[in-house]
Amino acid sequence: MSNNKNITILVDNDSWIIPYAKKLEKNLNQLGYNTLLVRTDEEIREGRVCFLLGCIHLVSNNYLQRNKHNLVIHESDLPNGRGFAPMAWQILEGKSEIPICLLDAAAEADAGDIWIKDVISLNGTELCSEWRNLQGLKTIELCEKFVKNYSQLTPLSQEGSSTHYPRRTPKDSQLDINKSIKENFNLLRVVDNERYPAFFEVNGVKYKLKIVKDDQ
Repeated sequence: MSNNKNITILVDNDSWIIPYAKKLEKNLNQLGYNTLLVRTDEEIREGRVCFLLGCIHLVSNNYLQRNKHNLVIHESDLPNGRGFAPMAWQILEGKSEIPICLLDAAAEADAGDIWIKDVISLNGTELCSEWRNLQGLKTIELCEKFVKNYSQLTPLSQEGSSTHYPRRTPKDSQLDINKSIKENFNLLRVVDNERYPAFFEVNGVKYKLKIVKDDQ
């Protein structure tokens, strides 16, 4: 099969995005592309495009050269909001319309040309698993749109000064016990009950909280 039909999807860690990457692999194969999900950059094949989804390691230029396009997803209004965990940070800011971009991988993180921009719409009630599901589905949608409409797409360079979100750590899940539940609610929406649960401290004792909807 021609290399032009080869598409690689790389997820280099045990990310929550893996089920969505598998769905994208299946969908693109059904469209007639020779699509393969891989877990290390050494497995990247020569081809048309490599989608780098949820990757935490830099891919060397040697492997990037195997494809005509190397594309990543980032959820912010670039160049604003480069960096880490943009969905979580914007939910904490109270935003309900989260921009999402499909862009070229570049030497500087999140600085590549933008091929497609869309929006993830939130109603303000979504907990972590729910807004991640919307994020995953939109990721599939943008990747498929690139493949299907490539000849009609023109990438646009980012303009203006950039802002950056810092990496989130477990300590960022600490609730302020002097605030109401409503004031803490957006933080409760972004915590992961298993990996970095919400917590608070009283009299030197740490307590963890898990949040689920009543119908779950």
